[in-house]
Amino acid sequence: MFKNSVFEKQEQTFLSYLENQKGYSNHTILNYRNDLETFFIFLKKEGINSLEKVDYKIIRNYLRFLEEKKFAKTTVSRHISSLRSFYKYLVKEKVVMKNPMVFISNPKLDKRLPKFLYEKEVEKLLSMPQLDDPKGIREALILEFLYSTGVRVSELCNVKIKDISFSEKSVLILGKGEKERYVYFGKNLEELLKLYFKEARPFFEKSDSPYLFLNDSGGQLHDRRVRTILDELLKRCSSDFHMSPHTLRHSFATHMLNNGADLKTVQELLGHADLSTTQIYTHVSNERLRNVYLHAHPRAYKRK
Repeated sequence: MFKNSVFEKQEQTFLSYLENQKGYSNHTILNYRNDLETFFIFLKKEGINSLEKVDYKIIRNYLRFLEEKKFAKTTVSRHISSLRSFYKYLVKEKVVMKNPMVFISNPKLDKRLPKFLYEKEVEKLLSMPQLDDPKGIREALILEFLYSTGVRVSELCNVKIKDISFSEKSVLILGKGEKERYVYFGKNLEELLKLYFKEARPFFEKSDSPYLFLNDSGGQLHDRRVRTILDELLKRCSSDFHMSPHTLRHSFATHMLNNGADLKTVQELLGHADLSTTQIYTHVSNERLRNVYLHAHPRAYKRK
């Protein structure tokens, strides 16, 4: 990135704010950093060396710049959201007087249903880790934890031992915006947790860390490493399905609804602030019901 002490200073203080006060994950903060640096490169190209000089017209030109670069609508939307948060912070800190993002709206995105795995695919994935060594046990626990509770990867990495209650079969989760919620677990996850504490965690533990998941050096396991672990598992898996850690969260929600859970319960377990965010999973569930009907009912398909 080009050198501009004002931009660099405000970028660092903003990212520090997101990490320390908002509790955002490393992955999310990296996205903010990349988005801001793309914006600063554009400002340099336009000869603008002050954040105060940025107005509505410059932001519109920036969005055209992103479109010319063939950025996807979802990426453009993320850039807008990043700048909206950035300028809201700058106004709050009185770095700038006016917010040029006030009248900027996100592009209308094509509705895409979240990708999920069918139950048989989940079972196949969960059976991949080998339980004869500490790393395999850690891999198995990560997968089972993500699928059994539906937590985000960043939330998984922040779970502390004291947050787990075996008597209540619950885990206290610190979610987005520092909001707490409880998630629950059953027999499979309980057994893996006990195995992890007995056979795996002592192998990784180098100091008295409060976190449940530890990396190979004994420190807190971070979300980027979880993604790497998942990628390594998929390479060993003969199935051709593609997924991210979030796919297990989507699968959790979809399977809960398919098996009779109500939408409000799923919303609370996922930690969604708005019920409309959770409703996307009803579309997934309804699509599954439609496909089952079309393949199963004798009057729904053409007879040969």
